[in-house]
Amino acid sequence: MKKLVALLLALVMVFALAACGQSAAPAASTATTTEAAAPAEDAAPAEEAGEGKVFNIYAWNEEFKGFFEKYYTVPEGVTVNWIIVPSDNGAYQDALDEALLNQANAAADDKVDMFLAEADYILKYVDSDFTQDVTALGVNEFSNAYKYTVQAASDEAGTVKGVSFQCCPSALIYRRSIAEDVLGTSEPDEVQALLDSWDKFNAVAADAKAKGYYMTASFAETYRPFSNNCTSAWVDEDNNLQFDPQITAWMEQTDEFIKNGYTLTAGVWDEEKNVQMFGDGKTMCFFGPAWYFNFCMGNAQDPDKGCSGDWAICEGPAAHFWGGTWLLAPAGTDNPSMLADVMDTFINDEEVCTALVANEAQFSNNMAVNAKFAADPDYGSEFLGGQNDVAVFSAMTDNIVWENHTIYDQLLNEGLQNALQEYYRGSVDQDTALQNFYLYVNEKYPTIVTP
Repeated sequence: MKKLVALLLALVMVFALAACGQSAAPAASTATTTEAAAPAEDAAPAEEAGEGKVFNIYAWNEEFKGFFEKYYTVPEGVTVNWIIVPSDNGAYQDALDEALLNQANAAADDKVDMFLAEADYILKYVDSDFTQDVTALGVNEFSNAYKYTVQAASDEAGTVKGVSFQCCPSALIYRRSIAEDVLGTSEPDEVQALLDSWDKFNAVAADAKAKGYYMTASFAETYRPFSNNCTSAWVDEDNNLQFDPQITAWMEQTDEFIKNGYTLTAGVWDEEKNVQMFGDGKTMCFFGPAWYFNFCMGNAQDPDKGCSGDWAICEGPAAHFWGGTWLLAPAGTDNPSMLADVMDTFINDEEVCTALVANEAQFSNNMAVNAKFAADPDYGSEFLGGQNDVAVFSAMTDNIVWENHTIYDQLLNEGLQNALQEYYRGSVDQDTALQNFYLYVNEKYPTIVTP
């Protein structure tokens, strides 16, 4: 496995989702420097602690950079250098792969000291020698971290290679006014009871269509609720490509939705879908975690054309998660103590984790902190009409499963969706779409045997 991953690090182009669907052309590398903040009283100067003077962080956008600069106290004498490369067309991973391959011979000030990764490709780095055991660095407290976030950052032997500062259970996000018209209620508990299985969801889609609404606004909207519940991996033990029954079920549902006009042929990030979030939109259901409705539903929050407050969330037909940002520990960093402190701060510092929820609309990776917000009768989301989203997400986390993930997931998930979109738009027939997908798999992973 490690030889395969090392080869992939050098050769594979991985198409990561741009944050919230932005598609700006990627820069070769964008480095920004953060001067050391005033040190905490117990923060040892870098020279005294034997740490490097430059802390290099690789990321694909500035989301975590903003949180880091607001909530982390950099040790005296350390300069933080951000190497930010947009993820479009695999640019971020290409830049990171090159840096990791050169890590052993890099000058101290050029070494990768921490890098960020998403769920869809985290195993590419975790199951390799390019990352190291964070418990050996001093990060030993995971009792408040959600189990699947620790599993995702652990290699095949169970060695933990990083932490996630956020937990990302994904909910069914629905328009209250449309639900009231279609279902006769907009209350989350009642809506959940009416949409807690795919059979119910599909039946309500017909009711929504009869009243002039779409059930979803993208053919791929329900993909993750299905794919997160697969019981088998994309590739079997003999390296054959296989379709899990959950993937097949999603394809069958999507065929039906497209045929009956229950959804649109738009992709998850396409503008055709996004305009459905405006107040005059006709779509009842979207799917996503806290980061999605807080940062990617801007049209719904538009002060003139939006409909903030006319939304609510429930678990929907299937528990699932979407995304998440992990902080990984590269082997060879010359700042191991600071690296461990950053990780520990963002999962165990109660003040910082509280600020992420209260100030940044995050669902933190700290169960104790989230429990306090979930039990607070005065806490609620304005966007969700006052609903306590932390309470809803907290109740959903036990149902999240991290199983059957592989280093192939991102490319194969996105490749299948891209190929089928051409079929759903009428450009090719289904057989041709699937053949195009197989050709894509052969190009990206020549060792995988396709039908």
